[in-house]
Amino acid sequence: MNIQGKLIIIGGAVDKGSFTETDLDKNAAKNLNFFEEGILKRIINESKHKEQSRIEVITTASKIPREIGPEYVKAFRYLGAENVDVLHIERREQASEVEILDRLKAADVVMFTGGDQLRLTSILGGTPFDEILINKYRNEDFVYAGTSAGAAAASNNMIYQGSSSEALLKGEVKITSGLGLIDDVVIDTHFVQRGRIGRLFQAVVGNPKVLGIGLGEDTGLLITNGRQMEAIGSGLVILVDGREVKDTNLTQVELGQPISINHLVTHVMSNHDTFDLDTFKMTIKSSQYV
Repeated sequence: MNIQGKLIIIGGAVDKGSFTETDLDKNAAKNLNFFEEGILKRIINESKHKEQSRIEVITTASKIPREIGPEYVKAFRYLGAENVDVLHIERREQASEVEILDRLKAADVVMFTGGDQLRLTSILGGTPFDEILINKYRNEDFVYAGTSAGAAAASNNMIYQGSSSEALLKGEVKITSGLGLIDDVVIDTHFVQRGRIGRLFQAVVGNPKVLGIGLGEDTGLLITNGRQMEAIGSGLVILVDGREVKDTNLTQVELGQPISINHLVTHVMSNHDTFDLDTFKMTIKSSQYV
């Protein structure tokens, strides 16, 4: 399938400029480099009409949607995008309301905030809103951007629970279905800072066809055509490739017991590095061998 839309998935933290707890004007200079060169500016630049694009901030995953939504609006407007609003969907029945569906149809960008990805999928999954969202992503010049929970929910396979410290114990990582915009990957966020690499190892060894994507904070991936990935932001993206796993004890140990894995391949991406999901080839932008 030739995907027309773009995915921008973000690991969390400063995705909106860190203005939730601080004054925008007072801290603008400190955050200017992030805004000019960073992820939110890239979202605007990748959108159909740039600063004139219609952006809807969707706060469904958050338990404090009335607080967090306006912060994203402030951040986008600081970057010159004026056509921004917050779309509050807090109950499943709202995801079928004509007014809300019309706003989604008119949007060039949706920005899903952080929070609880299971809350996000349980409210939106299987609704008319979900159907329109997937159709727009597949067939229009449209950007789905999501941070933290909004990123984790973008794939067909979604991690929704699992202790970082016990993640390589069998059964400790819980996976369910996400929104399904992209197949054959599983995404984890706040990855480096919260030590979640074990969660991704277990998710991948259970089905090595799936590529594990670990997004560090202040870091994202731009995915075009559903296949081409580019790292953006200041941190790291960790990819876990299980296709060459030679052995594991996964099916031999009891629940709660440690998992062994032989020959799990990892890649580390930083800003502007690329990865092709068809060939599984990574290209380092500033390679020392060029």
